[in-house]
Amino acid sequence: MATKRALAPARTLLSGFRTAQTLPLTRSMATEAPLPQSILAEAHSAAHLTSTPTTPILHDTFAIPPPNAQSSRPTNPFLTTTTVTTHAFPSLEPLAFHAYPSTHLLLPLRRDLLHRAVIFEGDATRQGTASTKYRSEVHGSNRKVRPQKGTGSARLGDKKSPMLRGGGVAFGPKPRDFATELNRKVYDRAMRTAISYRYRKGELFVLQDEAEIYDVGRESLQRYTKDFLRWQGWGHAGGRTLFVTRERREEFEWALSRETMGREARVLECEWVDVKDVLEMGRVVVERRALDWLFREHESDLPEEGRLMRALRDLSRRDAGSLEGEKLVQGQV
Repeated sequence: MATKRALAPARTLLSGFRTAQTLPLTRSMATEAPLPQSILAEAHSAAHLTSTPTTPILHDTFAIPPPNAQSSRPTNPFLTTTTVTTHAFPSLEPLAFHAYPSTHLLLPLRRDLLHRAVIFEGDATRQGTASTKYRSEVHGSNRKVRPQKGTGSARLGDKKSPMLRGGGVAFGPKPRDFATELNRKVYDRAMRTAISYRYRKGELFVLQDEAEIYDVGRESLQRYTKDFLRWQGWGHAGGRTLFVTRERREEFEWALSRETMGREARVLECEWVDVKDVLEMGRVVVERRALDWLFREHESDLPEEGRLMRALRDLSRRDAGSLEGEKLVQGQV
């Protein structure tokens, strides 16, 4: 190796040395020389600071909202309302509008809650009165029917054995309670969900006054009621109709209590209405007082500020305040 290096020409070795020693010059390696103070003073005195408006490249039309809009509080869900039209009976003439909170009449559909409520009601209505007697409860003698041995037949005890006619029943049914448990708040929400479902489908009719038929004699009341249901499409062909009243309506209940009228419609007081009743028939016709009673009785899952009476009172105050504000603005204009 040393011999080969020694034999190499000196020109080749010196050229490589020069290449290694030659470094590229850059601006970062240059040394800045300070300017004289007189030149700096003349430059500062001759300078004129001017500002020229610049034209934006993109014309943005975004406008900053006013401070009062930025600090506005979120909307209270209990003050969101839905409007219900009340009708006269039996003419069904529209009479007035009434506002209800969305937590009472505009709930989303929850099939799980409705299913649990219907099962709870069905279990509660089961009587569970089936009963049989075990061998110890059957009246009779305790004497052995035949000897234990010597007859060639199977051994038997007394005549109250479940294997003999007239004896007791083995593992027979006994009176029991089929009722299941369901949280009160879950059931109340299910009731309001069922009413909201009927309202969204347009199958909830609210009556301003009583669901009673006047000025019609009893001899023609049944025929009048049946024709009324058929004219409105509320009879058997239209899926039947449930009438919910606040109190007992003697004449109307009498007209619907006939033999064939049960296929056309049904009338119940609000105290006896269940979730299944609301969902079972084609539509629900309810008195406004009965609807308010149902909402007041089934709102235990709502906080205090979301209850019906307080929500309606807050809504009336808000509407009154908005009207006063509009009058004030109109007066200033």
